[in-house]
Amino acid sequence: MRLAIEEAKRAALSGDVPVGAVVLGPDGSLLATGHNEREATGDPTAHAEVLAIRRAAAALGEWRLSSCTLVVTLEPCTMCAGAIVQSRVGRVVYGARDEKAGAAGSLWDVVRDRRLNHRPEVILGVLERECAQQLTDFFRGH
Repeated sequence: MRLAIEEAKRAALSGDVPVGAVVLGPDGSLLATGHNEREATGDPTAHAEVLAIRRAAAALGEWRLSSCTLVVTLEPCTMCAGAIVQSRVGRVVYGARDEKAGAAGSLWDVVRDRRLNHRPEVILGVLERECAQQLTDFFRGH
């Protein structure tokens, strides 16, 4: 999670909401990183999770990330939850809950919906205060 927090700091430097993500391989090695780049790129899909998933798939040379872990500072939204399910990420670890747009247990639970063909393990609340504080500090400054 500390690596994801560092990624989130990079997002804030470019005016993006400070969300960071990393994808770890089956052996725990770092496969890919990502941070929000919507403001920097003008791409509405440039969320930390989507970017990290894309980069991890490229690093592995395949789209199935079933043995991988996605670590992200903020609970994934519905778009990111869909990307997690579609890429078959095996485990999702997140810090701060997102009561307004969270789709991994807060507002919705897309990633564990029994109607879908893939349901990753979800671990929540890792370094939650630190992750939430990054977001609070960012929005107080804007």
